[in-house]
Amino acid sequence: MGACTKRGLTSLLAAILLLVSCLPAAAQDAYAEARRRMVREIAEMAAQTGAETGRPRLDARVMAAMGEVPRHRFVPPREIGLAYANRPLPIGHGQTISQPYIVALMTDLLRLKPGDRVLEIGTGSGYQAAVLAHLGAHTFSIEIIPALAAQGRKNLAEAGYGQVRLRTGDGYYGWPEAAPFDAIIVTAAASHVPPPLVQQLKPGGRMVIPVGTAFLTQHLLLVEKQPDGSVNTRQILPVRFVPLTGGH
Repeated sequence: MGACTKRGLTSLLAAILLLVSCLPAAAQDAYAEARRRMVREIAEMAAQTGAETGRPRLDARVMAAMGEVPRHRFVPPREIGLAYANRPLPIGHGQTISQPYIVALMTDLLRLKPGDRVLEIGTGSGYQAAVLAHLGAHTFSIEIIPALAAQGRKNLAEAGYGQVRLRTGDGYYGWPEAAPFDAIIVTAAASHVPPPLVQQLKPGGRMVIPVGTAFLTQHLLLVEKQPDGSVNTRQILPVRFVPLTGGH
């Protein structure tokens, strides 16, 4: 009787441990339909804006990443109910997590390959960096607000993207010791394209950056560095981002 009871308890404990180990996956699955709906909305917006962007259909790898990265892990608790809405959300300190369509479009424009070195200016909550890392990019990210840098680091680690390299500082000046980069993405609006970032971009590399002021029209720019070091820029579409801050 005692042996039978012991075996029963052992089996029960094993079942409980199995259930507990599955809880994170189950919790993640609770958002699966919301992610699928978000991806459908991104695809619809890409089709609607295709004449402006030249990208009526975004890269399948980018779309898959958008459907897999858990955006709800990168928003404040009070915003979790809106985590998969196709809209920006406040993350504190006057900053926002970008609209999913804009995250997808900016990522698509970089034309990333696994193993590319990517610099992100403006870590925020860490969501864009997670998407880049999910695509296999060696991701470096800079955040000027210390509290957000700490939160972004925590979010990335908890979501399984602890390989992203982070630093607190003024992103206008880039990350010279980690350069050159295959791609650079800026998630705040600058008044001009920062020369240090152009210098740190590899020949053949791409930068996506919103340019303009907080109260006037901003445009998303694609900056392409040619093999000879010259630069071509192209306006993609009007956008609205928080301003790039720093001492520049």
